[in-house]
Amino acid sequence: MANSDDILARVAEVLETRKSADPASSYAASLYAKGLEAILKKIAEEAVETVLAAERGNNPDLIHEIADLWFHTLVLLSHKELHPSQVLEELQSRFGTSGIAEKAARKR
Repeated sequence: MANSDDILARVAEVLETRKSADPASSYAASLYAKGLEAILKKIAEEAVETVLAAERGNNPDLIHEIADLWFHTLVLLSHKELHPSQVLEELQSRFGTSGIAEKAARKR
């Protein structure tokens, strides 16, 4: 299995190419063409589907739905000109820190 950050970087690269693709030929391109609201709507939809799969206790469905949720989140990052490595760096910076302390220390 490939390194997870490698897969995220590879998907991010493909998504960047989809920004200029024909929306009729690429699902991601169609999301970009529809704009931020459509991307956010898909993330909300996939989050609900993830919760429902978890409640049903169906692990294969849960994995599928989380993959969909992550994919649409990667589309959002790309739309906002951000890269998954920035999220991974944020997670790395939190490693070894209590979640309670980390949240309290965030600058608002």
